[in-house]
Amino acid sequence: MPKILLVEDNEMNRDMLSRRLQRKGFEIALAVDGPEGVTMALAGGYDLILMDMSLPEIDGWEATRRVREAEAGTGRHVPIIALTAHAMSGDREKAMAAGCDDYDTKPVELDRLLEKMAALLGPVK
Repeated sequence: MPKILLVEDNEMNRDMLSRRLQRKGFEIALAVDGPEGVTMALAGGYDLILMDMSLPEIDGWEATRRVREAEAGTGRHVPIIALTAHAMSGDREKAMAAGCDDYDTKPVELDRLLEKMAALLGPVK
């Protein structure tokens, strides 16, 4: 099963989403803020990153940019899906400009998120 890095500062959101994804068979690693998310992402081993955009210390936009800068020239590209409760006009474009591969809004609808994940990961068995 794919290994997912979930970068989410809200404990309730983190616990709920990680449990729901684990029930679907995903292996989940957790980061609680932007710096930890960047460090874990750069350590590697993840098939996909779910990145909250409203993180303490460094936000998800900047964390994504840092991951993409580190990947530059390596041939490596881990898909990142932006997660945000701020579904404002232009946020999807902002996420793509930061280096995200897709964008989803909170509260997370699991079926919708799984479709987005499958589009980036391919069929999950």
